[in-house]
Amino acid sequence: MSNALAGFQTTFISLLFDPDARSELTTQPAFAVYRNTVMSGCIDALQANFPSVARLVGTDWFRDAAATYVRAQPPHDGRMLMYGATFADFLTAFEPARGLPYLAGVARLDWLWIEAHTAADATAVDSAWLAQLPPEELGALRLQTHPATRWRLFDDLPIYSIWAPNRAGIDNADDIVWQGEGALLTRPVDAVGWKPLDRAGSAFLDACAAGSLLAEAAGAALDACPSVDIATLLSRLLSAGALICPISNKEGLA
Repeated sequence: MSNALAGFQTTFISLLFDPDARSELTTQPAFAVYRNTVMSGCIDALQANFPSVARLVGTDWFRDAAATYVRAQPPHDGRMLMYGATFADFLTAFEPARGLPYLAGVARLDWLWIEAHTAADATAVDSAWLAQLPPEELGALRLQTHPATRWRLFDDLPIYSIWAPNRAGIDNADDIVWQGEGALLTRPVDAVGWKPLDRAGSAFLDACAAGSLLAEAAGAALDACPSVDIATLLSRLLSAGALICPISNKEGLA
């Protein structure tokens, strides 16, 4: 690509996303049509990628916010499904969202859904195989998080309780408890699923992701919540398909 062509393309793109820019190009009617089409396409992509946010604030509010985001951070990837990685951060600092402190957290979970949806496939741990292991071998096992497993804790707000019904397209429950909580998203087979996650579960997954032994991950969960039932916690994570077992580890213990 020649320097002249590269320079033209850079200028052209900057003009597309700056409504106040003026040049010979911007005076042409066709350019205005093209700019509107590109902007609309970017906003449509954000609305599709963050449906829970859009449902909470309404179409007009969302599209106005999305237009501000697009002008500040235009896409750099032709895959529009991957557009909006920083949208939650944008909402955190977006003045009109100041009265909606949960909105950025909801956007983060919408983005984790995209990450789970597009992650690599893998076979979840066979719980029946795991159950037949003797305790000493079970504790020495290194379970890994599934490539599509995503989780996050929110210390102060019930983000999961707000996000989950809106993601499913149903009305929020009236009895939401306004306290911190976490979320677990997984895709062991075809569709992304989600469940609430407590501090112990998050600590367990953090440890597994760091390569800890199963006994060490259980210890981390107990440190986070001394009253947790490790067997019940592990059963919930296995049923969600949140964990995989390294082949080498499984072969060595089977």
